[in-house]
Amino acid sequence: MQSGLRIDLHVHTARSHDCLSDPAAVVRAAMAAGLDRVCITDHNALDTALRLRDRHPALVIPGEEVRTAEGVDIIGLFLSEPIPKSTPARETCERIRAQGGVVYVPHPFAPGKGGGGRILAVIADLVDAVETFNARLHDPALNARAEAWAAERELPGGGGSDAHTLREIGRAWVEVPALEDGPTGLIAALKQGRVHGRESSRAVHLASTWAKLAKRIGGRVSRDGGRVSRDEGPG
Repeated sequence: MQSGLRIDLHVHTARSHDCLSDPAAVVRAAMAAGLDRVCITDHNALDTALRLRDRHPALVIPGEEVRTAEGVDIIGLFLSEPIPKSTPARETCERIRAQGGVVYVPHPFAPGKGGGGRILAVIADLVDAVETFNARLHDPALNARAEAWAAERELPGGGGSDAHTLREIGRAWVEVPALEDGPTGLIAALKQGRVHGRESSRAVHLASTWAKLAKRIGGRVSRDGGRVSRDEGPG
């Protein structure tokens, strides 16, 4: 049992299609930001998160941000097997639960990737925690709506930088008084947690666009599966 832990629940590496951050550099940046845990949640991929967990078991929680059939993102934490892209939202949650994982809903009211909240009614009974502060959302009302939805259902909230560049890591986090290893321990800790965060610069979205273009053009393949292993480009 530890106390005063900081967890960033939503971080990407170069394994994601829109990120150039070298996985090893992500770990170093998380430590430099004072994080005690970091959830690696690449888009539709789990392999890099599992490798980082094996190398840094006290720091990394492996996860996957799944783009569901409805076009809405759902994060599974403590996964051991990947969930295919375009799996229906409810089935995605059921697969996460079947692995003993945590169903964590990121940016639920964001347009597009969050579906403006439309998927919540479909999966409400399967949700374990909700991202109530996402540092990449620039309309405070979107985070506020997520916080209200979670509070109405007595679900714990979490904070995530949604980092796609190294400089974003730790822009949002949840501080918990204690954390026992495993999914049950995380949920219990989040119920006692306090969410903190600062909005990231709008320029970070240019970095994501640059990453997509760089990977389409072609880049050096890193050992951890990313097309380009440097954290470069705008933002």
